[in-house]
Amino acid sequence: MEGFTKLAEELDPEQLTSLLNTYLTEMSEIAFRFGGTVDKVIGDAIMVFFGDPESRGVRADAVSCVSMAVAMQQALQELQSRWRTEGIVNPPALRMGINSGVCKVGNFGTENRLDYTLLGRTVNLASRLESAAASNEILISKDTYVLVSDAVDCTDKGRINFKGFVAPVNVFSVTDLHKNIAIKQALEDRALAKNALSKALPEEI
Repeated sequence: MEGFTKLAEELDPEQLTSLLNTYLTEMSEIAFRFGGTVDKVIGDAIMVFFGDPESRGVRADAVSCVSMAVAMQQALQELQSRWRTEGIVNPPALRMGINSGVCKVGNFGTENRLDYTLLGRTVNLASRLESAAASNEILISKDTYVLVSDAVDCTDKGRINFKGFVAPVNVFSVTDLHKNIAIKQALEDRALAKNALSKALPEEI
């Protein structure tokens, strides 16, 4: 969440707890709905992965992940409106990073405490993408873009250098799902046609 640290200084503990719990609950439910595994909650951040313990195939998992991120964007817009009515002038925004690849998945930790999680370069790049994203932006790597390009509209943001990665990384910004764009266009066309028809009809005397 972008802007959470500043918000934490402005709200009283009860307001902050309510906002954070509402946000985490909403986002987790969306992750579950799209088949994601909520790995962990780190403060105001949620780490979600796809493909384990069940996978529908690499491409389907990638499309589900990006679809989840878009749904989270839309849900946050509704939450922002609600928070504004509650007196929060500058509600927090979202930043998301998505990468696809092979990870090490298992129980990691100490003898006394183990966490089921995933590790590796793929995870590190997803984290770097999230940090580089602008307010309310979803950044994906080229590896993810190749898998989802037939279902997701994206803008090529070129190559970006990330700490810990020798070569620059091709990055894309998600605009929306193709099916969502088609629905919006159909609604706009219908509204224009209706407006044109109303103008063409003769006025009643």
